[in-house]
Amino acid sequence: MQSGVAFGIIKPVQLFNERKPAISKTSRTKLNGEIRYPSVRVIGANGEQLGIMSSRDAQMIAKEQGVDLVEIAASADPPVVKVIDWGKYQYQKMKEEAKNRKKAREKQSELKTMKVGLKISDNDLNIKVRKIKSFLEDGDRVKIMIIFRGREMAHREIGQEMLEKILARIGEECEFIQEGKTQFAGRNLSVSIRKK
Repeated sequence: MQSGVAFGIIKPVQLFNERKPAISKTSRTKLNGEIRYPSVRVIGANGEQLGIMSSRDAQMIAKEQGVDLVEIAASADPPVVKVIDWGKYQYQKMKEEAKNRKKAREKQSELKTMKVGLKISDNDLNIKVRKIKSFLEDGDRVKIMIIFRGREMAHREIGQEMLEKILARIGEECEFIQEGKTQFAGRNLSVSIRKK
């Protein structure tokens, strides 16, 4: 009995996957001759409306001007195309995407952590307070952690005083994030603040 035959039935051998991978039609911008709609809304290179016309007429206008016809909005009725240099269009699109990414990063605030020991000197504490103020100015949230080492855990009230001292130096420009204000977790006393 052959390996491909079972009970007199021949199994087809599949050498490769015959299905083509699904490619989104909207993933690639159509150019010039690829644009085939009965009518399109045409925008000029300077943003002026050239009106609604056939794809062929729009391609002729682009060819006369020595630039490309680029599909802008395929889902619009009628689809929107622009008479523009393809390289210039790509550059503008890339700049716009970079600008949008930058805005998204600016909106996203981070949680910064500032750790302070109980035996910190006054000058070092001033430096940490300045750093906390700069984080708050940048729109970030700040978690201030008072760290207890060894036998310092027996004097939690000193840690609470240190935290109040830091918050007094920061001033009225901050507010607490959680309602419980301060919380003890292990050997740390912490509070999270943000700019008002």
